[in-house]
Amino acid sequence: MREGLCTLFIQHTSASLLIQENADASAKHDLEQWLNRLVKENDPLYTHQNEGPDDMPGHIKSALTATQVSIPVTGGRLALGTWQGVYLWEHRHRGGARRIVVHLGE
Repeated sequence: MREGLCTLFIQHTSASLLIQENADASAKHDLEQWLNRLVKENDPLYTHQNEGPDDMPGHIKSALTATQVSIPVTGGRLALGTWQGVYLWEHRHRGGARRIVVHLGE
């Protein structure tokens, strides 16, 4: 496809997708640390704890971020900025296999 739109959608409730800094790994680390400070494990307000202490925080983190991203396609390439990359952000300590639906449209 030369021109259009690429939409990515993750079919899970404890992981997310984002477009972010792709040149310096410290940005990813800092985002992870910030979100972990914002959404802590073992909060006494959580009632959903069937899958462990990282389960409900994973759902909250997913709700605060994005489960889909759309990127223009120009000249047959994703029109990402120089420093941008697309990331699957896992919010569980040991997330399982994740599925992403890709849709290309003109």
